[in-house]
Amino acid sequence: MSGPAQNAELTGADFGDRADFTNADRGFIGALDPMVVKAADGRVVWEMESWRELTGACPDTVHPSLWRQAQLTAKHGLYEVTDGIYQVRGFDMSNMTLVESDHGVIVIDPLISAEVAAAAIALYRRHRGDRAVTAVIYSHAHLYHFGGVLGVVDADTTVPILAPEHFLEHAVSENVYAGVAMLRRSYYYAAVSVPKGTTGTLGIGLGAGGSTGTPGLIAPTLDITRTGQEEVLDGVRIIFQMTPGTEAPAEMNFHFPDKRALCMSENATHNLHNLLTLRGAQVRDPRIWSRYLAEAIELFAAHSDVAFASHHWPTWGTTEVISYLTQQRDLYAYLHDQTLRLINQGYIHSEIAEMMELPPDLDQAWHARGYYGSVNHNVKAIYQRYLGWYDANPAHLWQHPPQAAGTRYVQALGGPDATVAKAREYYEQGDLRFAAELASHAVFAQPDDRAARELLATVLERLGYGAENATWRNSYLTGARELRTGTIEHTEVNSAGLAPALTIIQLFDSIAIRINGPAAWKEHLSIGWHFTDTGQDYRMELSNGALIHYPTTGNRAADLTVTLTKPQLLHLLATGRPDGIGIEMSGDLSVVQRLLSLTDSPDPDFAVVTP
Repeated sequence: MSGPAQNAELTGADFGDRADFTNADRGFIGALDPMVVKAADGRVVWEMESWRELTGACPDTVHPSLWRQAQLTAKHGLYEVTDGIYQVRGFDMSNMTLVESDHGVIVIDPLISAEVAAAAIALYRRHRGDRAVTAVIYSHAHLYHFGGVLGVVDADTTVPILAPEHFLEHAVSENVYAGVAMLRRSYYYAAVSVPKGTTGTLGIGLGAGGSTGTPGLIAPTLDITRTGQEEVLDGVRIIFQMTPGTEAPAEMNFHFPDKRALCMSENATHNLHNLLTLRGAQVRDPRIWSRYLAEAIELFAAHSDVAFASHHWPTWGTTEVISYLTQQRDLYAYLHDQTLRLINQGYIHSEIAEMMELPPDLDQAWHARGYYGSVNHNVKAIYQRYLGWYDANPAHLWQHPPQAAGTRYVQALGGPDATVAKAREYYEQGDLRFAAELASHAVFAQPDDRAARELLATVLERLGYGAENATWRNSYLTGARELRTGTIEHTEVNSAGLAPALTIIQLFDSIAIRINGPAAWKEHLSIGWHFTDTGQDYRMELSNGALIHYPTTGNRAADLTVTLTKPQLLHLLATGRPDGIGIEMSGDLSVVQRLLSLTDSPDPDFAVVTP
């Protein structure tokens, strides 16, 4: 079992090609030393000191290709992209871009949290002067591209804030309904509890990880609604391209024609992106993703000397930009079309994922490597997008869930000891994948069997050491850690800054998905909601265990009528107490407590690698 772990597939790309390292260093101006950002209470919310060891030869515990990518994403500081455009990289998962304007600076994508965003703009000002923020642009609706906005402007700012159409809807809703499960799963794919380093996490391929400060949100004041829309922000001319349904439901690219600079948002970065992130999400559309990249080439590439994005480092030179975007375009189109071709020949997701090979020119392109997304799980995502979870084999239609299946596998193999012994045989033969499957069955059948847990942890660890994909490595190593320690790091996120941006419908949805259906089968109640600040009325009914709610203009009688404001609703949902905050109620005053008593509290720390 010497060398990189046995599942490591060495890339055909040229390790002697140092162009990415040259580009990642180009334009460097300065950095924080030490690179540590703290919250007001002294808590460290971001640091890059742990990455100092990413030098020299690749250790046996890391895939050589991932080692290369980790060295690149460990670079941090202020960089000049082109005249008047700068980036702060390595201060979070994403980049903050700063475009100098007539009277200050435009901020693009202010990171995840206020603390790191404030540190990033302070570094910029240290080298470029104390320029005021004259506008903010959110390139798309993911937290790590807007959450730090309160670190660069005040909540009551009057500067324009631009975003793609429907940004607000997607920014606050994409992770709300399944948010607890997504957060727990993100602790695996981001390896939040795993130490950084050569035997731990090396970031997520897209960046060195995510900050843990305070996120916030200011609603956009100017929507970008069409491709070709042009805006002038404090003297800076920008032409926008709408790209909905690509990397995010609401996303856009944009061009600075007077600077010959193209921002590709997160639609073209230096890795193969996710079509379905391992934390869970709706499957993205590689077909439309490829077409928008083709449109960007057509609209902007010939008029650009540099292309930059919300992650990684820029690409300089018109010819190089066209080549880079063309390969990114072809990458998503190839995966889409070839998966569909094989689907229509009768192959299922797991088979296609093993069969798929990229064309040589793409396989050898470093920016097409699967550090964040992977060919394997992206193929499965495409299958899911078109055909769902069922592969049409009736034997797979009604399979046992993991614990029941594990118990039966262990019985069939002759008991726990025999199962662990057989799993160890496969491990020693180098078949880590089947060893993990058998050992997992043993753990689910006998969760307290220390030998089974340790073997599974060892197998997962070896799989992690051999993974080129950073999020696969993180998932394997997190599973190994939880098996060995028997503890789960508490998963928690401070989302208080986002809650006010939810619509009333979304807030009511957050109650509906927590109703314990069986406990509510025989309950019947109705509430009329009147919001004095918005002038809106809603009706809510609990019927057959389902909480139904909808806007209404009618005056149907209800068990309880509630008159309040949206902020008062937020307080009610946060505390469960309607008293003392000015809410007016008439009718059966017990209805609110009856309703809240039927809600479950989600479990943010549910087990993953054990029952």
